[in-house]
Amino acid sequence: MEKENNSRQGVQVIARAAAILRVLEDKPEGLSLGAIAKALGLARSTVQRIVYALDEERFVIAASPTGRVRLGPGLVSLGSAAKADIDRVILPYMKQLSDEIEETVDLSIHDGSSMIFIDQIITEKQRLMAVSAVGQPFPLHSCANGKAVLAAMSDDEIAKVLHFPLEQSTIKTLVNQNELNLEIKKIRQQGVAFDLEEHHLGLCAVGVCIAGPYGQSLALSIPVPAVRFYGNEEKLSKILLKYCHIIEVALGKVS
Repeated sequence: MEKENNSRQGVQVIARAAAILRVLEDKPEGLSLGAIAKALGLARSTVQRIVYALDEERFVIAASPTGRVRLGPGLVSLGSAAKADIDRVILPYMKQLSDEIEETVDLSIHDGSSMIFIDQIITEKQRLMAVSAVGQPFPLHSCANGKAVLAAMSDDEIAKVLHFPLEQSTIKTLVNQNELNLEIKKIRQQGVAFDLEEHHLGLCAVGVCIAGPYGQSLALSIPVPAVRFYGNEEKLSKILLKYCHIIEVALGKVS
């Protein structure tokens, strides 16, 4: 019984430490221990004890002389290792997918109100092809990968990341809230999202959301020049969904 209690306490401490790190995630100016305790409904003494341990590992550091703390540099190496691990698993499948469809394949990650492109397999089979700069952010609402991630969120989560009025990248960008809500409902039913020249005229894409092994929202997408896209949406969707399932299983998802 004592072992079981110790195990539960250990799990609880880890969960609370993770909650503290998440509270600090979008607070570059830091938070006081009291503010963290209030946000999480924990005793200040509990927060202080966990923050001290996190500080020892450089997962948090002082943000000001008055006692605020923020995320620390110790998380950077962990983040790099996590990305390397994801790349090792996903990139071979992206290469297979690109070879099979003879199109470019993109991998992106959700960050606030944007999708950030983190990897790409560029096809060598087409003279006219789509290429996105790695590190480039795209607004969630105007790209296939972003809309796929939005559809995987709850309505409350969507309300936190979409701020109206939305940026209109092209004349085809969905900026009306009701129209976008209907689009998201459709994506939830179909499992895939489309960008029909909504970010760049002449460029379309199909995208799916992938649950990352560390809680990230990733997306796999196939950008295609409009002249090759229309009429091939169903074929691209089916094969992308197939690879999405394969990748999620490879990342540890129980099928």
